[in-house]
Order: sequence, then structure tokens, then C-alpha cells
Amino acid sequence: MDAGGLLLLAIFLWLLLLLSRRPQKGNLPPGPPPLPLLGNLLHLAHRGLLMSFLAFQDKYGDVFTVYLGTRPAVVICGPEAVKEAVVKNAKVFSDRGILAIADSIFQGYGFFSSGNQQWKTLRRFSITALRDLGMGKKSVEEKIKTEAQCLVEELRKSQGALLDPTFLFHSAMANIICSLVFSERFSYQDTQFQGLLNMLTEAFTIISSSWMQLFEQFPHLLKFFPGPHCRVLKIAQHAKDFIASHVEKHQETLDPSAPRDFTDSFLLHIEKEQEVPGSAFDQKSLIFTILNLFFAGTETTSTTPRYGCLLLLKYPQVAEKVQQEIDHVIGKNRPPELKDRAKMPYTDAVIHEIQRFSDLLPLGLPHMVTEDTSFQGYLLPKGINVFLFLSSSLKDPRHFEKPHIFDPNHFLDAQGALKKNEAFIPFSMGKRICLGEGIARSELFLFLTTILQNFSLVSLKPPEDLDIRPRESGLGTLPPIYELCFLPR
Repeated sequence: MDAGGLLLLAIFLWLLLLLSRRPQKGNLPPGPPPLPLLGNLLHLAHRGLLMSFLAFQDKYGDVFTVYLGTRPAVVICGPEAVKEAVVKNAKVFSDRGILAIADSIFQGYGFFSSGNQQWKTLRRFSITALRDLGMGKKSVEEKIKTEAQCLVEELRKSQGALLDPTFLFHSAMANIICSLVFSERFSYQDTQFQGLLNMLTEAFTIISSSWMQLFEQFPHLLKFFPGPHCRVLKIAQHAKDFIASHVEKHQETLDPSAPRDFTDSFLLHIEKEQEVPGSAFDQKSLIFTILNLFFAGTETTSTTPRYGCLLLLKYPQVAEKVQQEIDHVIGKNRPPELKDRAKMPYTDAVIHEIQRFSDLLPLGLPHMVTEDTSFQGYLLPKGINVFLFLSSSLKDPRHFEKPHIFDPNHFLDAQGALKKNEAFIPFSMGKRICLGEGIARSELFLFLTTILQNFSLVSLKPPEDLDIRPRESGLGTLPPIYELCFLPR
């Protein structure tokens, strides 16, 4: 580089340094001191995102500031502080914050990343449409029960052979979404469907990796370079093409008098509002909203039972007690039903503990403050990112006696009845709480009980040799890869 180039580089770096040192509006909570340009990169690189946040919580309290590159973000820990923010001050904390990879994928569309008014409209419509299709009703329960039996038949075909359950669980959960969105389920042998699910799993793995933690700190720079984030965007485009092809088929066969599914309902709403200026309903919004449902309704809900089976292999005495409760309440001659859950406190506690321990979305999705606001003695400026550190609630020693140990007793009282715990917020809380919480809870109960009613879980490794530590733990948490046998009971 010649002298002129060096001078330009020096001026550029000097301007960045000045920018990074601009005084921040507001009175932000304390936090680790940031370096110019790098922010808290060295802190986060040393321990990783989650361990660093836990250390910051210990040092600075339940509300602290962390710098992702030059951008400050406020992190809120513990169920009490989270509730104060997104429930008691819901209006101020309800906007969606900046998550670079999500913004790159969804481009401001759908209810994950849309602006304040649009997300409200789309969320309200989605909840109503899904309820009309049976969410929370017997019809969706029947869809889940049917898919659970399809999964059992696939597991029987394995004849007790060793297998990785990832794809089978993913297929089953994705078919629930497909049945609601497209009125269609796919064979587990469908190569196009299999390819799509494999790519979605790959995308979630990348999003959960340390690379993505780095990307979120310097997106404006790293987006110009090749890296795993480019693969995520290619996968998202493939998923959008898959969705668009099904939307096109629905347009060709749409009957306004008899909507079949979520897609039909959305298409009818597009026609209804085609003359409305700035309407949130158009075909592009439909594709991205369905993509939101796929990401929310397949990856995390399929990872939970996958992590759950590993935990039951590690603690076979827990699996045995669940099976005893299944045999006592349900028996072996009929499939499990949601009404059984009220009579099965131990099984319900195990499912709660699987969700707590697996901690699949430690930070959830970021929120954004809609106006300058006072919070716990600090002044948070309008537009600042806010992360709800859900992991700090799920692993809070003030609410869970052994936070880092898998123990269903965390959710059982002295009489063996299920007990509530305000720190159990795997779906977040407030206006941005996961809209599929009801379906997810139904899926977890019906799939787990159906599997354990029909099979015993067996590993070739003794329980003490099984590693249950997450393979990745950043924006998402992934269990280690493992294999097991499903032996018919």
C-alpha cells in the first residue's frame, strides 16, 4: 500500500474511533468497559456469549450494558426484571430489536422482524387464523396424534437399530406446521422435503455457532466477506422458493367460500386489502410469514424432544417413572390425549425440566425500546436493543435448587403435584411471547408420551459416559449428536 493509501486508512480508522467514542444518549446500566471499535469482543471471545453474560450478571446485577462492536445493548436478567420490562412496560419494550442475521433473512417482513404496527397486525391475524384452524382445539390435537403415530411407524421400521433421531423428529414437527399452513403432510421419504429440513437444521446450527456471535457484533463489515452467514441466506432463499411454489398452487385452487388452511386465509386477506395503502398483506409478506412459522415451529420444537431423549438416556430412572405413569394413566391400548396431562404430573414435570435444561433460545429475539424510558434507575434511549437473557431465568439458583442439574423435582411439590415456577419462561413473556406456545406444549406432551408408550430408549453407551453438554450454545442451543435404539415395549 502506498503512502496515500496508508493516509486514507489512518483517516478512516480515526473516524471510526471518533464514532465509537461518541457519548451515548441516556444513562445506561453499568457493564464491562468497551474497547474502541471492538466493543466487548475480547470479553465475549474469552468465555463465549452465555458464560460472559452470566459473569456480567454476577458483577453488574440483573441489568447491564454490553457493546456488540460499537452498538450498545441492554441485557435484562432474571424473571422479575424481565417481567417488569415486557409485561409491566410492554408498550415501551415491545418493538423488535436488531438481529443482523434475522434482518438479512426476513428483510423486515413477517412478525419476527417487522416494524411495530406491522408486526401487531400480522401477529393478530396469525393468531386468529391459527385458532380458526383449530389451535388450542381438538382438531389440532388430532393432527398431532396422527403425526405421532406416523412417527411411531417410522421408528418401528428401524427394528431397534441404532439411529440418529434428528431427521425423524424434525419431519414430524415440520408436518404439523405443513398441515396447518398447506393442508398437507409429507412422507418421511420425500427427498425434496428431506433436503429442505436438512438445510434448515444446518442453518440453525450455523445461527447457534460462535461465528454467528461474531457476525452479530460486526455485521456491516462481515456481510461483505464470504462466511457461514452466506450459507444461511442461501438456505433461507431455498426455503422461500419451496414456500412460494406451494403458495402458487394455492392461488390456482383457491375457493373463497372454503379456505383450507393458513395460506388460503392469508390470500383472501390480500384480496380484501389490495386497495388499502400500506397494507401488511401481500404475497411477499405471506411467504415471509410462513417462513417465520417454519423457523419457529420446526427447529426448536424438534430439538426439544431430541435433547429430551438424550436426557432420558442419561437418567434412565426418569424414563422408567414416566413409562410407569403412562402405563397407569393411559395404558397400552389407546394413544395418549391432552386430557391425560392433568393426571400425569411427573411426566409434565419431566417435560418442563427438559425445556428448562435444554434452554434452546438463551436470549430469545431482541426487543427495542420505542421511546426514552426510565428502567430500574437508568435511562434507556429510544432505539436501543434489549436482550432478555432467558437462560438466566431458567438457570436461576434463586428459583431452581440445582440449576445446572437435570431434575424433574424442580417442578414437583412435596405431594408430587406439578408446581408452577415464575422463572420458567422458555417461550419468553409479554406481547412478543411465542405465538405457537400452545401448539409446542401439546406437541411435546403427545410426542414424548406416544414414543415412551411404544418404545424403550437404549444407548450403546452406559449413562455415565453420555455427554449432555450442548454442542453449540449461543443465539441457539444444540444438543450433542448421538444415536440410540427404539426398542418396542
